Amino acid sequence: MRLSMLATAFVFAFATNAIAAEVAVTQKGRKFSEKKIELSVGSSIKFINDDDVTHNIHSTTKGYAFDVGAQKPGQTIVHTFGKAGKVKIRCAIHPKMKIKVTVK
Repeated sequence: MRLSMLATAFVFAFATNAIAAEVAVTQKGRKFSEKKIELSVGSSIKFINDDDVTHNIHSTTKGYAFDVGAQKPGQTIVHTFGKAGKVKIRCAIHPKMKIKVTVK
């Protein structure tokens, strides 16, 4: 019985991790490389600043708010999405930079 429970827990953990992914989004020319992204719960976006200016990635979406602070040129920041929903992400410095993320 105990072995069966351990096997079930292992399969569940493996399946959950297999669904999670990391998507790379670059910033260049004061734009995000993507406008819309669809992710699974537990997945991450790796924000890569390939621009020559500082950015600030944040969201004020209720229940999903975050602010990573200043992201200097060449820096990479990873943000993980832990629950399902729709999240609007922007750059606080360049308000025209936007991404809509759907987490399922």
